[in-house]
Amino acid sequence: MPDIDQQTQTELEAAAFRRLVQHLRDRNDVQNIDLMTMAGFCRNCLSKWYRAAAEEKGLPLTDPEAREIIYGMPYKEWQAKYQKEATAEQKAAFAASNPGH
Repeated sequence: MPDIDQQTQTELEAAAFRRLVQHLRDRNDVQNIDLMTMAGFCRNCLSKWYRAAAEEKGLPLTDPEAREIIYGMPYKEWQAKYQKEATAEQKAAFAASNPGH
């Protein structure tokens, strides 16, 4: 692995994060329940991690504000446009992959 200074590492991580967020915005066909089942996290998790990081820096950020940053629009708007009712199969797969969640 190349020797990377802390500033460059932070910039690379930030760029990767921005690309992940954009990818999730572009793939609004992928439901959060599918992300949770396959990866163990979803857009809401990402927004909570973002809010927590902001709070660690002393920046107050509400859950709705953090969700809007991740979703690219208010969460309620995203739900109305893109969220579908989870199927029985999706619910069963989620339950099997995330017991106790």
